[in-house]
Amino acid sequence: MGGLPLSGVRVLDFSSLLPGPMATLLFAEAGASVVKVERPGVGDLGRARMLHGESIDFALLHRGKKSVALDLKKDADLAAARRLALQADVLVDQFRPGVMDRLGLGYEELKKSNPGLIYCAITGYGQNGPLAQKASHDLNYVARSGILSTLVDEHDNTPLLTQVQIADIGGGTFPAIVNILLALLQRKETGQGCYIDVAMSENTFFWMRRTLTPVLAGDGATPANSLSHTGGTARYGIHLAKDGVALSIAPLEKQFWEKFCDIIGLSKEERDDSRDPLAVKQRVAAKLRERTGAEWVKLFEGQDACVEVVQGVDDALKDPHYTARGVFRRRLKLHSGREIPALPVCLAPQFSVEEPLGYCAIGDTAANDPDIWKR
Repeated sequence: MGGLPLSGVRVLDFSSLLPGPMATLLFAEAGASVVKVERPGVGDLGRARMLHGESIDFALLHRGKKSVALDLKKDADLAAARRLALQADVLVDQFRPGVMDRLGLGYEELKKSNPGLIYCAITGYGQNGPLAQKASHDLNYVARSGILSTLVDEHDNTPLLTQVQIADIGGGTFPAIVNILLALLQRKETGQGCYIDVAMSENTFFWMRRTLTPVLAGDGATPANSLSHTGGTARYGIHLAKDGVALSIAPLEKQFWEKFCDIIGLSKEERDDSRDPLAVKQRVAAKLRERTGAEWVKLFEGQDACVEVVQGVDDALKDPHYTARGVFRRRLKLHSGREIPALPVCLAPQFSVEEPLGYCAIGDTAANDPDIWKR
């Protein structure tokens, strides 16, 4: 795996489910040797999510990693975990604050013998503060940070569930990746590792710039459906065609708005949204209900009007544009021998592996294997 950016970097992964495993997936894709610590016989909780007789959800996140099965309540296994940690460049931990310290695997203890260790702890609310020990999940984190209050039904302001795990990925995975990479760069200069405290809930504030702006300016929170990106304008929203096909429209800029209105047939007077944007929004909705989704697709084809059909996920995976870009070109080998598309990762092709890689069985590598860090 030489030649990739993280070749030779050893990552010991104590995390589970999504935030940490997705971060270490990108490290594995970039050439790092990732060893995942799992419970004997049980493994990561993600393994229990079965589809067609295999834990495909787990497989998508653990391509190219190795697994060691260690019971951290047993002295021998705890000693093995410590040996691995003392050989690692990066350690990712997703336990509640204090757990690794009690096991003798905390940063302060490990850095005595491994001063170059970069130790990243991912938790919901951080290592200190009143909520540090509180049990929560993605939905709770985005609820507390205020981001959920902006994701509401347009008609009754009811907060909506989303299948995208905003706090887990946006507040956990990517902050962990960015800070670990920065720490690796810093270590080249200083020779020293560091401790990284990633708090998922508070990191979602970084994604809320538009919502935070009036609050930080002292004007107070703006009602969720009144912002330009949340229903307060005719130029940004979702409308149904005659046959129920959902269309996303976003012609915010003047040139796009004029083109859009010309195509749907709004007169100059009807498209003037400077005085009553909601009235114009209603006119837009009425116009779009006059034709089917297919008819609108044909009319908007090749036009700079910022309109897209709301595709289902199955259609998105077959979309000609993504196919041409090779978004799903990487392959994943399942234990059955079957190959499926790998989970796309946000790495430039030159920074990522290309050949098909399988995923680890529980304890597929012995903790005392002298070649454990080799691919």
